[in-house]
Amino acid sequence: MSRAPITKAGSERLRGELERLKSIDRPRIIAAIAEARAHGDLKENAEYHAAREQQSFTEGRIGQLEALLSTAEVIDVTQLNPGNRVVFGAIVDLEDEDSGTAVTYQIVGDLEADIKQRLIAVSSPIARALIGKSVGDSFEFSAPNGVKHYEITGVRYS
Repeated sequence: MSRAPITKAGSERLRGELERLKSIDRPRIIAAIAEARAHGDLKENAEYHAAREQQSFTEGRIGQLEALLSTAEVIDVTQLNPGNRVVFGAIVDLEDEDSGTAVTYQIVGDLEADIKQRLIAVSSPIARALIGKSVGDSFEFSAPNGVKHYEITGVRYS
């Protein structure tokens, strides 16, 4: 079985979420179920059914996080020394060669990818195109809306 890579920061974020689910959300949901039960008839008790649904979602997420974290390979990107080459964990500054706009992404594991936070999965098309390149290199990749052309303007690790 291959182990999914994850950055140290991503592992800490997921462990924080797991801890919050176990220590804050789970007890709150249990209390809500107990309070809803005290109201009587469970067949027509919307609060009870909502709390049970929330409990099911929370327990599922707890199980998912525990499984992911138990099999993930945590990589401390600060210990890597690839120079100015792009490898897993790199924070890459790019310039769109067509529009001139600048963007920054960090290449992370699939488990922690979040495009809203500019965290792209190592298995994504843009990350696969970036791996192994250096500052000053131009590259292209196929995006859903066509071929994109970028230049790497900076690489750092933190």
